[in-house]
Amino acid sequence: MKCLVVQPIHEAGLELLRARGIHPVLCPSPDMETVAAHISDCDAVITRDAGLKASAFAAADRLRVVVVHGAGHDSVDKAAAAENRVVIANTPGINARSVAELAIGLAIAAARAIPSADRSERAGRAGFRESIRFTELSGKTALIVGWGAIGRDVGRMLDHAFGMRIVVYSPRAPDVGNYTRANSLAEGLAQADLISLHTPIRAVTSNMIGRDAFAAMKPGAILVNVARAGLIDEEALHEALCKQRMGGVALDVYSSGAALGPLGDFPNVIFTPHLGANTEDALRRVAEAAAGHVVMALSGVLPTTAINPEVWAVSP
Repeated sequence: MKCLVVQPIHEAGLELLRARGIHPVLCPSPDMETVAAHISDCDAVITRDAGLKASAFAAADRLRVVVVHGAGHDSVDKAAAAENRVVIANTPGINARSVAELAIGLAIAAARAIPSADRSERAGRAGFRESIRFTELSGKTALIVGWGAIGRDVGRMLDHAFGMRIVVYSPRAPDVGNYTRANSLAEGLAQADLISLHTPIRAVTSNMIGRDAFAAMKPGAILVNVARAGLIDEEALHEALCKQRMGGVALDVYSSGAALGPLGDFPNVIFTPHLGANTEDALRRVAEAAAGHVVMALSGVLPTTAINPEVWAVSP
């Protein structure tokens, strides 16, 4: 049996596949033309943000399972998977702690202008401490948008480490524990000194942080996004920055080229290259979990995180 690995994963995951008699085929490039050229005799696929498109499904002769290395599965063609009776599974929550830690780090970096301070020192410029205002997180209010594994971790860290008041906006969350639930996004934004985004991208969440949202925010609020680029309307963000409404913005996800565009001109905007889950610890855990789902599926057992189990039910 063979598993096509579309994008690199931790060696621990490859070792697990080999130990179970599954040969990992490392795809030389994640573009779908190359993937299609290597998928024909593969029984499984592990992919990351490259996903798997209809053209690749069409080229597969033996494919039984696609496992996403991470939680987001938007880039896997669900209709093509159903047509070809291929199960899709993901690995949600396993990298939550690493993503949450980055969100906390970005919040601190934005509150204390750490990247700008570093650039100023390296350039030999004096007077940076007196040039802008800094703020503490302790005792302030944080709005957590999305109360999944990552959002919960961020909320609890901010509570326990900084004594922040935690407000949650997450209509689908059945329980937010002892924290305060916002009945609307605008209600939560109006209270928040820090806004941290942790919700999936859906029709209802696309561009949810737009002009109305920025108008509802407290002046000087800090915005952190380690979730999905499409949650923020970047034109509206640019307008808010021009009006000096934002205390700081930290983005681990954003549209292609945003850091080189108008948003990159603002010193209080921090960009990181989608680092959330890229710790050695998380990469190992997620790779092992992804490989484990492949092993499970090829052994005839439905993966526990299958998102289209109805396909499995009709598989021969």
